[in-house]
Amino acid sequence: MNLHSIVGPLVGTVSPSVSLTLLKSTGYTTAADGSRTPTYAAPVTVQGDVQALQYNDIAQLDGINIEGEARAIYLGGNWEGAIRDDQSGGDMITFPDGSVWLVVRVLENWGDTDGWVKVAAVRQNGS
Repeated sequence: MNLHSIVGPLVGTVSPSVSLTLLKSTGYTTAADGSRTPTYAAPVTVQGDVQALQYNDIAQLDGINIEGEARAIYLGGNWEGAIRDDQSGGDMITFPDGSVWLVVRVLENWGDTDGWVKVAAVRQNGS
């Protein structure tokens, strides 16, 4: 059962969803000089609820030395933060104002395709 589809409209009356462009990381390519360039799947437009981080969220980010402007974003589906061990994750989100945010941590994950996730994202540019 997709509870997010049931409660989403109710939450939206307090915190309206915004249209976000999400790039799911597909890994990277390695150039002849050894430098790496991230690669992404085709952009997907999703609705997300952007909120301030809660104290527990900030503590999780502090534990992995994440700095900068950060937000909590609730999204439908299954998205990933950066996973250094297997060199995966690191999805990128573009906000309506053009600012680009890196998903650095999944704070909550409630299912795969029918569920939702709460991710922490850190701003990557000054837009």
